[in-house]
Amino acid sequence: PNQNLTTFCTTQMEPQATRLITEALNTNAIDKSEYPKTAAIEDNCVAMIGHMWNIPADEKFRDDFIGTSTVGSSEGCMLGGLAMLFTWKHRAEKAGMDVNDLHTHRPNLIIDSGYQVVWEKFCTYWNVEMRQVDLKGDEMSMDVDKAMSMIDENTIGIVGIQGITYTGAVDDIKLLDEKLTVYNETHKDMPVHIHVDAAYCGFFAPFVDGFEPWDFRLKNVYSINVSGHKYGMVYPGVGWVVWRKNTPEYLPEEMRFAVAYLGKSVDSIAINFSHSGAQIVGQYYNLVRFGVQGYRAIMNNVRRVSEKISKAIADAGYFSVLTDGSKLPIITWEMSKDVHPKWSLYDMQDQLLMHGWQVPAYPLPKDREDEIVQRIVVRPAMSMTIADDFIADFKSAIEELNKKRLFD
Repeated sequence: PNQNLTTFCTTQMEPQATRLITEALNTNAIDKSEYPKTAAIEDNCVAMIGHMWNIPADEKFRDDFIGTSTVGSSEGCMLGGLAMLFTWKHRAEKAGMDVNDLHTHRPNLIIDSGYQVVWEKFCTYWNVEMRQVDLKGDEMSMDVDKAMSMIDENTIGIVGIQGITYTGAVDDIKLLDEKLTVYNETHKDMPVHIHVDAAYCGFFAPFVDGFEPWDFRLKNVYSINVSGHKYGMVYPGVGWVVWRKNTPEYLPEEMRFAVAYLGKSVDSIAINFSHSGAQIVGQYYNLVRFGVQGYRAIMNNVRRVSEKISKAIADAGYFSVLTDGSKLPIITWEMSKDVHPKWSLYDMQDQLLMHGWQVPAYPLPKDREDEIVQRIVVRPAMSMTIADDFIADFKSAIEELNKKRLFD
């Protein structure tokens, strides 16, 4: 697993955490009457994560804000999207719009073209028009001005991606919030708000320097999702979604269900029903075991490893580094326009695989498909020693490719 530089997913935990997860495999997280301690653990996790994203310390889970565990960040995205959709419908009906007239009032969602596939699924399942904003220049993130120009009365919301899968870049959610504040002042009947897809950044950015505000410090950020099995450092699959306020404006009543057939009435927000409480226990273990200082130490080390690998790639002389790991621990690069070897990034991918390393090469999304990049995901399990091994094999792969092409 340490040589898989493609995946974001956690592949190792402390032995004590693994034992706790194993012992909790037979629990059903939804059955809160039979497993009240698992339910309490879930609530504690949501509370800690909400405060990690800068919900004020004096505000309490359920009293002031709301959230739930999910089986991954994709379910969190679905829930965040549905909350925006139902909220838009209520506002549209109040404004006199016929929400059943899809020819005139088909809902739309604005998102940058580097989205994770769950957003395409959301728009397809719920008949929402996806309005894609091209990735902007060298920043490889949302063009905020272009996003604002796409808004109309049918816009249910804007998704800001805090960690674009393709590039490791982040959308400028602070700037987006500023522009939406101005927009909403003149569109009080149909305001537009933000859901932040922080699938892998949500457990990274709170513990390192260099990020502009992107979370609940911004007034137009209504909900955030994160994956616990990425930088939350839990085995797959667990995720979380939090809404800034526990009111129908943020989480509509249509998404709140009371289930009475499990012994007593149980509140349910998540899409999935029965699922093991094991990963929830694993998340709680990590939050308590490492705390703020522990996560900070781990994530800053991840950043140092990223920067070391990025420098080695840049120093190789064949590549232009696009995202260097100095912000998020994702390194992407393309072939330099100043050199013309007889091999491509796809060849590099294959050559590294011969050394055991999985390092994907792929085209960028919409309107930049002709740009081929390669990417490394640096996870907490990657030590400096593993990084040194990779760098040595990376250099060897270049030498091997150059020798092979001499005879082509």
